[in-house]
Amino acid sequence: MKMINSIFTHGSLIILLLLFHSISIKAQEVDDEREFDYLEGSELGPEKWGELRPEWGTCKRGKMQSPIDISNPVQVTSKELLQTKYKAQNAIINNRGHDIMVRWEGDAGSILINEREFDLLQAHWHAPSEHAINGTRYAMELHMLHRSTDPKLTPTMVVVAVFYEIGDVDPFLSRLGPIMSSLIDQTNEHKQAGVINPMEIQLDDECYYKYIGSLTTPSCTEGVTWIINKRINTVSSDQVKLLREAVHDHAKNNARPLQALNHREVQLHCHKDRKD
Repeated sequence: MKMINSIFTHGSLIILLLLFHSISIKAQEVDDEREFDYLEGSELGPEKWGELRPEWGTCKRGKMQSPIDISNPVQVTSKELLQTKYKAQNAIINNRGHDIMVRWEGDAGSILINEREFDLLQAHWHAPSEHAINGTRYAMELHMLHRSTDPKLTPTMVVVAVFYEIGDVDPFLSRLGPIMSSLIDQTNEHKQAGVINPMEIQLDDECYYKYIGSLTTPSCTEGVTWIINKRINTVSSDQVKLLREAVHDHAKNNARPLQALNHREVQLHCHKDRKD
């Protein structure tokens, strides 16, 4: 009997290890952006994302998808500014295949939304911008992904987005430029970037658009709160070019097509003292 129990326990342990290994592999595969692309007419393109994997079905069937064209937002006057509590932390820069990502390795601070705290995890860029304002897409869009400190509550994710038009260089990208250059065509490679302060990203804490949408890449998970800065920052054409040259597919863009609004409300939150 003891031998049977021993065999059963040993067998159960093996099964659990295999399951854990399988889950780990699946999680890694989801993060591997070579499984999809942005090329028009491609079998891995945006119109096919929802068919590539069962867990990506929301990309095709979802009714609260992002990005969207922002027009006629509902004006909301706010007494408080957008509250950020970011802080400098060690980070790595990763070439994920379709974008360049900065991932903070420790506590890089958080943002407060409706008195709830969301930790900053990573930032990445899309060119051209994914969202549009009255049909206009800008040269580039930065996404800062945050996760709720309490995963039991919804929403669990907040993305802060910043638009850029061609003009003066972006100081934040200038600092990261040499590392990004060293990652050209180095898919799934990363390099230590030292201490990076998210406060160096120029956010507009007085006026921003807000709506409920989704992640803009597979799995296109819905229920994401979007905070999109109204102010447009500037970036040089060379900086945008570097972001596109660094990734392996050399696509002209890494922006998902605009998605249907489906009667969602988009709000424009501005501080009561804001004049524009």
